[in-house]
Amino acid sequence: MAEQLLRLVVWLCLLCAIFLPLERYFAVRQAQPGERQHWPDLFYYFANSLLPILVLAVPLALCAQLARNLIPVAIPETLAGLPLAQRLLLALLVGDIGAYWSHRLAHSWPLLWRFHAVHHSAAHVYFLTNTRAHPVDLLFTRLCSLLPLYVLGLAGPGVAGSATPMAVILVGSVWGFFIHSNIRVRLGPLEWLLSTPAFHHWHHTRHEHVDRNFAAMLPVLDRIFGTHHLPPSWPAEYGSDTPVSCHLVGQLAAPFAAAVPAATVDRSET
Repeated sequence: MAEQLLRLVVWLCLLCAIFLPLERYFAVRQAQPGERQHWPDLFYYFANSLLPILVLAVPLALCAQLARNLIPVAIPETLAGLPLAQRLLLALLVGDIGAYWSHRLAHSWPLLWRFHAVHHSAAHVYFLTNTRAHPVDLLFTRLCSLLPLYVLGLAGPGVAGSATPMAVILVGSVWGFFIHSNIRVRLGPLEWLLSTPAFHHWHHTRHEHVDRNFAAMLPVLDRIFGTHHLPPSWPAEYGSDTPVSCHLVGQLAAPFAAAVPAATVDRSET
């Protein structure tokens, strides 16, 4: 655990060294007074980096074993035999499809939205907004993106089998920090292939487009399923209409409350 914490501290220092200067000189918008919540964001960074390692190993193994009984054996055997590069590319695609639908479900199912609203409560979107998520929300998304890899034979026990999901998590995490970053950058034609800050910032708007741009890395998924939105302009406002506490304890505890605020029940109006 101490080694993992040290690794996270080193990663945080590296992220700050990269993004803080970029966000200072190429900001989409400057944070307004009271919009920053550095201490909760730092908590989420460490907690959400450690929790999946501690919580998901056993459920992933059990669910994968049960699910494999539902598909032909030839499928996982064939995919497991692919060359490493092909297996990694396919794993990134499969993982992003799982993340897309879990993300979309978190917006449409009120129970999941109660947890996901913590992520959307950020009034200032910057690189650490990537890990600003209720642990339940993060675990659900991570489970949905990794489970298909084990079911299809793209991941499995042992060092070789664990390399694929670790690569998917690493690439997804790095890209997540990028698309949440407060950097005014556009990638031109590449935006057809890869998500960008402009693409994902529209997903964090308060009203009109919060139910668009669900993909983490591949915007083509939003094009296929009719949720793509990427105009040449940038959003003017971020946040959520769902009330979320500005205090960490409230953010963690409120989603478990029995009463569901009306704003979280009817997502069709946003």
